Amino acid sequence: MALPSRARVYTDVNSHKSRDYWDYESYVVDWGQQDDYQLVRKLGRGKYSEVFEAINITNNEKCVVKILKPVKKKKIKREIKILENLKGGTNIITLQAVVKDPVSRTPALIFEHVNNTDFKQLYQTLTDYDIRYYLYELLKVRVLLSAMEPSISPM
Repeated sequence: MALPSRARVYTDVNSHKSRDYWDYESYVVDWGQQDDYQLVRKLGRGKYSEVFEAINITNNEKCVVKILKPVKKKKIKREIKILENLKGGTNIITLQAVVKDPVSRTPALIFEHVNNTDFKQLYQTLTDYDIRYYLYELLKVRVLLSAMEPSISPM
């Protein structure tokens, strides 16, 4: 029989938070209009999504659209809830809106646009100290996420 997984740090982090902070399964998503965004170019893709640079046509600002591939609604709700809870945090990109295509009902997440250097170019210039710094920052986010979501192991 498998033992339940328990985080080694921040095990009680959600005990002082209200249920709506951590209960993503009951979360009701406020879907916006996808028509407000015009895709410009593809930036990349992953297992669960494709990412595009886009323009918000209501204010003419650049943004990034992450179009989600078919996955369980529970997984989408969890990602949205975590992003909303982390909004404003250090090194956390801002989720601006969540939208659905009116025809296909495909969900998409709208993020702020951040100017960046291509990782393949940047990596070649990083010092040992730079690499350690970025790994440390990633570990901080990992620990924070594991505290918010018990199924994510802190390592």
